[in-house]
Amino acid sequence: MKILVLNSGSSSLKYKLYVAQNGGEFAAVAAGGAERIGIEGSFINHKKEGRKTDQIYCDLPSHTKTIQKIFELLVDEEMGSLASLEELSGVGHRVVHGGEDFTKSVLIDGEVVEAIRENSVLAPLHNPPNLMGIDAVYKLIPEMKQVAVFDTAVHQTMPPKAYLYGLPKAQYTKHKIRRYGFHGTSHGYVAKRAAEELGKPVEELKLITCHLGNGGSITAFDGGKSVDTSMGFTPLAGIVMGTRSGDLDPYIPLYIMQSQDMTAEQVSGMMNKQGGLMGLCGKCDMRDISAAIEAGDEDCRMALEMFVYRVQKYIGAYVAALNGVDAIVFTAGIGENVRHVRSGILENFGYLGVTCDDDANEANETVISTADSKVKALVIHTDEELVIAKDTFELLNG
Repeated sequence: MKILVLNSGSSSLKYKLYVAQNGGEFAAVAAGGAERIGIEGSFINHKKEGRKTDQIYCDLPSHTKTIQKIFELLVDEEMGSLASLEELSGVGHRVVHGGEDFTKSVLIDGEVVEAIRENSVLAPLHNPPNLMGIDAVYKLIPEMKQVAVFDTAVHQTMPPKAYLYGLPKAQYTKHKIRRYGFHGTSHGYVAKRAAEELGKPVEELKLITCHLGNGGSITAFDGGKSVDTSMGFTPLAGIVMGTRSGDLDPYIPLYIMQSQDMTAEQVSGMMNKQGGLMGLCGKCDMRDISAAIEAGDEDCRMALEMFVYRVQKYIGAYVAALNGVDAIVFTAGIGENVRHVRSGILENFGYLGVTCDDDANEANETVISTADSKVKALVIHTDEELVIAKDTFELLNG
């Protein structure tokens, strides 16, 4: 069975083609990404297994035209991995916000599309482009089976004490204002992989997963279920991120609007696109920040200290929420690759019985805690596309 995974953004679209093999194994045979959709200078980077990446400059005025071009590449005589589109069994989509409607991945039908559209008010930057990808496939291949995999679904196991806010009850019952959490596909995947590495069922473990990239969030898992997570009603909440502020005194945006004569839209832009590491030091890539620190940049040093400190605070809070922890798991761009960030975060958890093994950490091994550590520290490569492919496979097979 061959499954295409799509992750549609407003002006970009990532894709990966999987072949489900005997024994339940999945192999990625092609992958790529379209950039600058609807903008002059658009192009697609396409990589077929065993072949160097091809960069194709082409006019991509819409998501439909973009997916049509991707289909053409997938069946191209030289660059393609399919003899024809008839070999394609289904398409799996990343959908950011499922609200309270979805606790797991689902086959897409009219009702699902309408629910995703209604939840767009909760994720106006993400759900509409996700829908564009779904609609484009329907237009091009109406009979194609499609699956929606939701970032929020994993966190629907949180109890009310974790997801409710201290607001009048009607703000939740009528307006659905609550903690939803995001990065759920990644958190769920690395929690299960960590359990495999530890040789125990995930149902027997207390885990804290740290998805640290340009966007970042921390999740507490108890027995395989998400019981709390740092992102909230939107992905703006939680730790300091690349361009997002993370947690703020809730009065701050109101104060800025009143005292600086700024609109809600302007303040939203500040907190989402001009805040975080970018706002603190003018850089949002941890590699650039690390290099600047080596050169003596004090703003970058403080930004890094704040990032590490905020992650430590959430881990500490979740140790309390879980009444203990078996392992702390790092994933995503920073979590998987920036060694000094991992070791810096772990410095404050000696009291738990976890000690960073400097050699293992430097070598980027899976287990980076010492052999005698009571609490383990792991680095797990996240693979959200694989999760989407597997969920699509399972739903297509009933």
